[in-house]
Amino acid sequence: MNFTGSTPPHTSIGRHLTTEELAHFLSLKSQSIRKRYSLTGSYHGVRPIKLPNRRLLWPADSLEQLAKEGQQ
Repeated sequence: MNFTGSTPPHTSIGRHLTTEELAHFLSLKSQSIRKRYSLTGSYHGVRPIKLPNRRLLWPADSLEQLAKEGQQ
């Protein structure tokens, strides 16, 4: 994935980010996000939608939510 700019793209899934896209923007491995989710039910307070096929979709404003939490 090659994204430019600081704003996440609107994915074909709608106004959500896949775990891989969220990890890319946070410069993390997607497995780190999945592990935190499995331990706490969220990634630092951001809760995804869990699809029937077990995929996680994160709100499009996840990066903003994480930035706000980081400032507190």
